[in-house]
Amino acid sequence: MEAAAAAAVRLWVKTEPFVVGVLPAPPPARLGPHYLRKMAAYARARAAEGCFPRLSWPRWRHIACGKLQLDRGLAWLYFELFHSLLRPDPPHSLEWAEAEATCASAEELERERSKLSVDTLQFLLFLYIQQVSKVSLRTSLIGEEWPSRRTKSPTLTGKSASENKIWNDQDHRAFVQSHLLEMLELLLEPEQLSASSHSTHSSLVSYEAVCALSFLIEGTVNKSRTVHPLHELALWQSCPGQNGYSKISRAFSFPKLESWLRSCLTANPFGMTACLKSGKKLAWAQQVEGTTRRAKIACSTCVVPEVFPMVIMSQVYKQTLAKSSDTLVGAHVRIHRCNESFIYLLSPLRSVTIEKCRNSTFVLGPVQASVHVHSCDNVKVIVVCHRLSLSSTAGCTFYTLTPTQPLILSGNQAVSFAPFHTHYPMLEDHMAQVGLATLPNYWDSPMLVCKESSDTSVFRLLPPSDFYTFVIPFEMEGDTTEIPGGLPHAYQKALNQREQNVQIWQKTVKEAGLTKALGKQFSLRLCGRLA
Repeated sequence: MEAAAAAAVRLWVKTEPFVVGVLPAPPPARLGPHYLRKMAAYARARAAEGCFPRLSWPRWRHIACGKLQLDRGLAWLYFELFHSLLRPDPPHSLEWAEAEATCASAEELERERSKLSVDTLQFLLFLYIQQVSKVSLRTSLIGEEWPSRRTKSPTLTGKSASENKIWNDQDHRAFVQSHLLEMLELLLEPEQLSASSHSTHSSLVSYEAVCALSFLIEGTVNKSRTVHPLHELALWQSCPGQNGYSKISRAFSFPKLESWLRSCLTANPFGMTACLKSGKKLAWAQQVEGTTRRAKIACSTCVVPEVFPMVIMSQVYKQTLAKSSDTLVGAHVRIHRCNESFIYLLSPLRSVTIEKCRNSTFVLGPVQASVHVHSCDNVKVIVVCHRLSLSSTAGCTFYTLTPTQPLILSGNQAVSFAPFHTHYPMLEDHMAQVGLATLPNYWDSPMLVCKESSDTSVFRLLPPSDFYTFVIPFEMEGDTTEIPGGLPHAYQKALNQREQNVQIWQKTVKEAGLTKALGKQFSLRLCGRLA
């Protein structure tokens, strides 16, 4: 009976912490498991100082900069990344944006940041899973990405997707299975650890620790469509008999809990693999004559309130694709191998990843979490988003409005940043839905994250003389009639000057009384001079 009850519980590793929470770059060595164990002990020992059960920004800054020797900017990056991951409601996000924007000095900003805190145990797990982006010396030598070829998942093209472990839910599961022991030990109270900081057969895992593990794991009971966090399922009916929960101690037997978790962990029904294998195929793109490439677009079949949906598109080629759809609202979107196309996704989105695309323009609705661009050549991305990161790009231009510094990771060349320069009628409504404001705006203050990307010559701010606004050529209902927040003075001045030059030229042509043919000739010459 107990075995049947345990089998009725189905657990999986959540997609959200990996797709949105993992920085697409190898973490510093000082964020490895050894140092995280030390941090856990340090935080528990200083609970009265704001380290446990919640960790304040000043205490994390002290640990990160003083103990782990991290740069202050990197310390804030990890803290803010985790803080923004936990689905803050849009009104709260807008309040924080307003408070940050009104700070007149670095000291005032620091005072505002000092009001923030995060769950200590969940933050430790968040830092731990950054290891999924780590490439070991062994794998770099033998050319095989962790964890193994057996865990690769198919893409829309039927080929391996092992190059992107952040999206591959099979990799998420394999990572948690491989590191479950270490992660559980990270959550143990000091008295439950041996002298060598490891668990014993008699170690107990607190209910609070299992609540923290719900950051990574969720599931269902009896194939229900209702998704529950791990800590609720751990107490479900006969489950305590399997996972060793005691009502007296309000704790779980370490070996029984670990065994129960391993036996119940299964494939994520809302992950990329399920979306590709059994998701709904969308006829958003057309087959282009004269090419063997076929555009493939799929979305999650199962949509539940507790899980953000997923949309994956691949191989859109020489097309204009424009959508504002309920299918896109709040979705994680992955755009893969799209070439020579214009793609408009004009809905509020959760996250967007653009990979291996070339010679294309992407106009996105407001993105609540992150936009990551990887291995792309000569693409333009136009977006209001919470965070932008880029790696291995060449000749790309980003027109953004963002309250965080754009992250320049490794392998980028000839990157250009420019202010957000377009609008569509529903834009400001969509921004409010995802909690994004016009200030603060750090589009022009990128952060060089990786050591190999520390050369500032990899990016430039687009000169005002090369700047033009972008017109979205579709009619929609809505109230937005101009660029939210306007343009920086230098860029607006360049536009005004160009417009004034056109008016002067038109007046000159009109007063000269030229024939139609000569007037057309002068107009063409004008376009050449203003281009």
